[in-house]
Amino acid sequence: MKDLTKGNPFKLILLFALPVFIGCVFQQLYNMADTVIVGKTVNTAAFTGVGLTGPISFLILGFVNGLTSGFSVRVAQRFGAGDEKGVRVAAAMSFMLCVVITALLTAIAVPLTAPLLRLMDTPAEYFDYAYSYLSTIFWGMGATVFYNILAGVLRALGDSKTPLVFLIVAAVLNIALDFAFIVGFKMHYCGAALATIVSQLLSGAACLVYMLKRYPILRLKREDWKWNWRLAGGHIAIGLPMALQFSITAIGCMVQQTALNGLNDSLPGAVTAYAAASKIDALATQTFAALGTAMATYAGQNYGAGDYTRIRKGVFVGMIYTLASAALGIVVCVGLAEPLMYLFLTTDGNTDAGVGFGQMLAYGKQYLLFQSLCYVLLGTIFVYRNTLQGIGKSTVSMFAGVTEVAGRVIASLLFVSLWGFTGICLSNSTAWLAADLFLVITYFVVMRGKGKRAKCSRRKKEKGGELASDVS
Repeated sequence: MKDLTKGNPFKLILLFALPVFIGCVFQQLYNMADTVIVGKTVNTAAFTGVGLTGPISFLILGFVNGLTSGFSVRVAQRFGAGDEKGVRVAAAMSFMLCVVITALLTAIAVPLTAPLLRLMDTPAEYFDYAYSYLSTIFWGMGATVFYNILAGVLRALGDSKTPLVFLIVAAVLNIALDFAFIVGFKMHYCGAALATIVSQLLSGAACLVYMLKRYPILRLKREDWKWNWRLAGGHIAIGLPMALQFSITAIGCMVQQTALNGLNDSLPGAVTAYAAASKIDALATQTFAALGTAMATYAGQNYGAGDYTRIRKGVFVGMIYTLASAALGIVVCVGLAEPLMYLFLTTDGNTDAGVGFGQMLAYGKQYLLFQSLCYVLLGTIFVYRNTLQGIGKSTVSMFAGVTEVAGRVIASLLFVSLWGFTGICLSNSTAWLAADLFLVITYFVVMRGKGKRAKCSRRKKEKGGELASDVS
């Protein structure tokens, strides 16, 4: 367990975020392994089909991630307040809610897979690949929920290293299973999805065993499993806005992907190039995802302890790390774009997409350049949004998702019609800027209000002490 309410924020946030970052990178690597192995062992069309499922996958699994992150915030707040029973009860309610949510989302997501792909104007040559992969992933959603909630509870107690260890093991296992299922058993793209599910399930099981052995505070008792509607409502009050925030963002990504799919005939290879470049972009931005996780836990614990000054210091530290992360992202996206693109795309004169490798490489490098130059905007979102979530303002931060999706939709529809693929490249930075404007202003307004209330509370206590002294 790690108490983030005491000590140097620079050191604490870095040491907490670093294992999360490594874990995020490994998670991306084993997600990338699916598409790389499919692309190299099946064909480019299969690679593209798997690659363009990202927005729909994010719509559903992002919702799951938001819920489990919100539930973990409740655990972090109880831990920061020193309430051991509250930690157990909050964890038990999180687990019960996850069971219900998994059943509901699976029943909704699987039947919606094909309609959503058609709504996105998915090109016919990629449709079957995308549908088979995505529906398999949704059937195995329980494995994702299982790992996410257990890893989230461990991080809420300040342990970001253990989920990392098991995630690394899962990443190695996923790659081995990819080859076994795709090449050995000839399951192709469905094998890639199945490998991911099995890997996450085993990683979650390992987290559970370790959690029970290492942390007595998380050994739940029979009375902790009692259903409490008020407590469940508190979990949902934080988790649902965070979940909707991810899903709202995903809707913008779906509009963006739809606009890109519309360019498939006029700009052959653009969809495939985007699928490859977006994987590299996702890898380069994992520093921000890790920083966001650290900020939510840090803010949650310090909010539970009532230390708002320390939260402000944490945000300052977060922005310094954002600048460093943005610089690292530029190095990856600009300096390593070409060799990384080679991982995904074939260098044959004519690919399955009907266009030369050189043209797809040019599209991919253009996209990565535009994204990386605006990474500071993305990092700012993670710092301020996750801080607001940590202090219980997830409903407010959800509206940042609305501003983000509005920016992405407007940019995708307007910019693509004006500038084609360049419009796609500009749509994310437009969305990030819109979200930043809302989040930064909201953060300062919220923290100013909390600061005033904290001062009033201290004054009342001081006056109460003076009166008691006079009476004595």
